[in-house]
Amino acid sequence: MIGKTICVIGDTQVRPGLSLDYLEHVGRYIADKRPDVIVQIGDWWDMPSLSSYDKGKASFEGRRVKEDIEAGHEGMRRMMEPIKKLQQSQRYFKKKVYSPRMVMTLGNHDERLDRAARDNPELVGFIGTKELNIEQYGWEVHEFLKPVNIEGINFVHYLANPMTGRPYSGSAAGMLKTVGASFVMGHKQVLDVAIRTTLEGKNQIGIINGSCYEHHEDYKGWQGGNAHFRGITMLYEAKDGFALPSFISLDFLRERYGNND
Repeated sequence: MIGKTICVIGDTQVRPGLSLDYLEHVGRYIADKRPDVIVQIGDWWDMPSLSSYDKGKASFEGRRVKEDIEAGHEGMRRMMEPIKKLQQSQRYFKKKVYSPRMVMTLGNHDERLDRAARDNPELVGFIGTKELNIEQYGWEVHEFLKPVNIEGINFVHYLANPMTGRPYSGSAAGMLKTVGASFVMGHKQVLDVAIRTTLEGKNQIGIINGSCYEHHEDYKGWQGGNAHFRGITMLYEAKDGFALPSFISLDFLRERYGNND
């Protein structure tokens, strides 16, 4: 068996006021390539209205939870539309319908909804990640920081120090050595890849791809902070804890699909 193909979508951090065209480009690429598994690594929603960092600042004014939630749903609809069109066409022509496994590992921005409910018990049942009903789009949704093992590779929003619960710092190589198992994570706005061979002769891989959005973050400033890679990761021949990675930039997807209506 050659192994599975896995498409990993990093942090999208969808919020109101952003162009969502790139998500349709991602959906069209998926419909073309038809990976066996699609993983969204978390932070699909940005939820700036629930940010504890900006509260009390001028930038916080005018933010609304409802608008934040709807922006994420609109982004999801845009990405899923090309995939649904493919499936409808296959049904019409009585072909085998593309039906990938779709896995979402919730991120800390998504989890802001659950934190708001915990801090305000009167909101339980009205606000939270369960109330987003992400499953309606076909995703299996996994709790924040719960690793999901697919073909021996652990997918999770970020790797956490078990003593503190805080994200591990450092490079992919350092994290791979620390946790001792293959992983793919988001959270950090970098592209970092590490491969190592164990004493038993098995290959392991660690990938950080925490950015699948086009907007710039003001807090990163002018000194290269917004120059990080933006795109998706394709993992080919995934099996036994290893895969061959390929990285597809949003620039490429815009060039490929932006004027191809």
